[in-house]
Amino acid sequence: MVRNGGRGWYAKVLAAALGVTAVAGLSSFWNAQVGNGDDRPGQGVAAPPAQSQERKAAPVAAGIAHASDAGARGVNITIDDGPDPAWTPEVLRVLRDNGVKATFCMVGTQARAHPDLVRTVVAAGHRLCDHTVSHDVTMDRKSRAYQSQQILDAERMITRASGGVRPLYYRAPGGAFTPYSRQLAASRGMRPLGWNIDSKDFERPGTEAMVATVKNEIANGPTLLFHDAGGDRSQTVAALREVLPWLKEQGYSFGFPVR
Repeated sequence: MVRNGGRGWYAKVLAAALGVTAVAGLSSFWNAQVGNGDDRPGQGVAAPPAQSQERKAAPVAAGIAHASDAGARGVNITIDDGPDPAWTPEVLRVLRDNGVKATFCMVGTQARAHPDLVRTVVAAGHRLCDHTVSHDVTMDRKSRAYQSQQILDAERMITRASGGVRPLYYRAPGGAFTPYSRQLAASRGMRPLGWNIDSKDFERPGTEAMVATVKNEIANGPTLLFHDAGGDRSQTVAALREVLPWLKEQGYSFGFPVR
């Protein structure tokens, strides 16, 4: 026989169980809604739950990409080493003014420090690229464990900073790819990304020299390399203001690297 006090105790237990069930059901509903989200650039950037960040991406080819998805007369603008609070907004302004989408190869620590800029890049329709945690140009001489840490930690930093949008490419600092790093990135859905034309803007040779480099080497291939961090990038901004309209005048269109 159950006493009145016992019935009261059972009632409390039942209420608590129902409460837990309701909370679990609400949590499952929320996770299902977020899990159906799209990682394409420009999608919503609400803070992602862990499940969204850890979904396994479909593998891609491990060969180093250079071609453009815009076809034979397509070019790819790639911007490395940011985001930077001084220069990324300036680069974004020039791209917007010319109607150009670019691929931003971000250093993990920079993305973590400036998540607002990462989300601005995504909201503008640009794509993200993993450029490692610390931009070590000697990665090809380091252990596999070190390479994994640099690539995977940066992927997590960028994805978290973006609000859940994954990097679609991996660019080794200084081109220091290894067969292992390429396969690892590709297994995570990040196509290894090279370049055909180095604007040399990192050396700050002057705007005219950078523009001349692009004009003289455009026949080498479609992927152009610029930087939005690592120092004063006023020459880069000025060069882009000249290069982008010139490329349009030559009949080029702007795309993204193939995946």
